[in-house]
Amino acid sequence: MACDLTLGRLEPCKDAVGGITALYFINYTAGLLDSATFSADEEITAFDSALTLYEYNMKGPNGLEEANENSRETGTSFWTQTITASLKKLSKEYRKELKLMAYGRPQVIVKDYNGHYLLCGIENGVEVSVSPQTGAAMGDMSGYALAGVGTEKQPAYFVDSTIIGDTTNTVVVVGTNT
Repeated sequence: MACDLTLGRLEPCKDAVGGITALYFINYTAGLLDSATFSADEEITAFDSALTLYEYNMKGPNGLEEANENSRETGTSFWTQTITASLKKLSKEYRKELKLMAYGRPQVIVKDYNGHYLLCGIENGVEVSVSPQTGAAMGDMSGYALAGVGTEKQPAYFVDSTIIGDTTNTVVVVGTNT
């Protein structure tokens, strides 16, 4: 049967940490799942053509959470991928860019503090909500709170780190700090 288990798991070492260091937004690309090459472990190792990745560096309380939802009654199982991020500092340039992000449904590669790259929204994209904030007190954040939600048949795929920015599979566009 296709859903029979194949591995057990021992308690791992305590050498992992939470949080994300970067988000790479991809303008929605239909058929991205079909254009990817996978290893035997289902890690993405290549794309048919170079994708443009728009890099957003992260620091602070940013994260990715995936929830698996199952229904015995309907026989369904799916994954909800939730990305939360804070972008510091309001600006005219990013107001316009984030508005476009909210109107679209980009796919998103998340880089975590452990060096893993995970692709969210590979088939359906990620719905991004943008909330500009100015805060009330002097020490409050002035910037943008992002919430991205993707609903997929599979959990986020790991992406081989060597294809990020290799120009054959991905081209990384680095932004400004305005």
